[in-house]
Amino acid sequence: MCIRVQIEDLEKNTLSQYAALSKNTKGRVIEEESCNVRTDYQRDRDRIIHSKSFRRLKHKTQVFIAPEGDHYRTRLTHTLEVAQISRTLARALRLNEDLVEAIALGHDLGHTPFGHTGENILNELHPNGFNHNRQSLKVVDCLEHTESRKGLNLTYEVRDGILKHTGKEKPETLEGHIVRIADRIAYINHDIDDAIRANIIKREELPRDCIKRLGKYHGERINSMIVDVIKNSMGIGHIAMSEEIDYYTEKLRDFMFERVYLNKAAKSEENKAKYIIEQLYFHYINNFNKLPIEHIKLYDKYELKEDIICDYIAGMTDRYAVNLFKELFVPKSWGKF
Repeated sequence: MCIRVQIEDLEKNTLSQYAALSKNTKGRVIEEESCNVRTDYQRDRDRIIHSKSFRRLKHKTQVFIAPEGDHYRTRLTHTLEVAQISRTLARALRLNEDLVEAIALGHDLGHTPFGHTGENILNELHPNGFNHNRQSLKVVDCLEHTESRKGLNLTYEVRDGILKHTGKEKPETLEGHIVRIADRIAYINHDIDDAIRANIIKREELPRDCIKRLGKYHGERINSMIVDVIKNSMGIGHIAMSEEIDYYTEKLRDFMFERVYLNKAAKSEENKAKYIIEQLYFHYINNFNKLPIEHIKLYDKYELKEDIICDYIAGMTDRYAVNLFKELFVPKSWGKF
């Protein structure tokens, strides 16, 4: 018996009746021969981790644009925190850890440089709008490629979880729901941690009733939320916080929007970031042939020019976008004095 089959049998015998079993996947867009060692969800996880898009997350903004300091979160560290919380929840609820990990690691691959600032300006510029959920799916379906394959050809359940990790549409698996709630737990808490480090807020300014119920410190709050989700979701085929913890979590989120996400000091570089992306976009609208040939080769002749340009800019890291802007628009010094 091959190792993969043994793992599939282990899933069937140990996981919850509500778990998405890897042997029951709805499959891939392009059918592939199964691996002898890894399940389909494990292969998806590995494909995401080894992708260039995943590596670029380390130089993409989470909240603070161009922060001075090595300890602020990036889009990559956020992704890893979401994956850790997701696996903790999945293990406790006896759901499929490999599936939640694959979804969590891939959920933000479509994020732009400069975080939500970049997403918002591309949404304004593109005639059909821009959304990082859809872009993440486009990355794994089309834009990420290897020598032998265009797109990662992930399973249906992983693609569904990536597309629906936020927004009105709900994932078809409980594992997808876990990533939705883990994403929220992660960003609220680590953004508080970063905002305190940046002196945007002080710890004593956090809503007192939230701190009293959830905990004063970062780890305490995360633990309170995770334990609550587990207690409230055990054996019922539904993933959710209790009304009480959801109330305090949402109150913290509202506090962060008021004091951090919309704070002028925290967003002091936002207009510059918007300007950089705007100028790059219009540069390539007017000079489409200046796009890298390896990027153009990803598309057929029917693709919209605006889509191709958006995909190129969305894939950039913060520093690549800044350096490209300098190369295109900032005069270079020359000669000797």
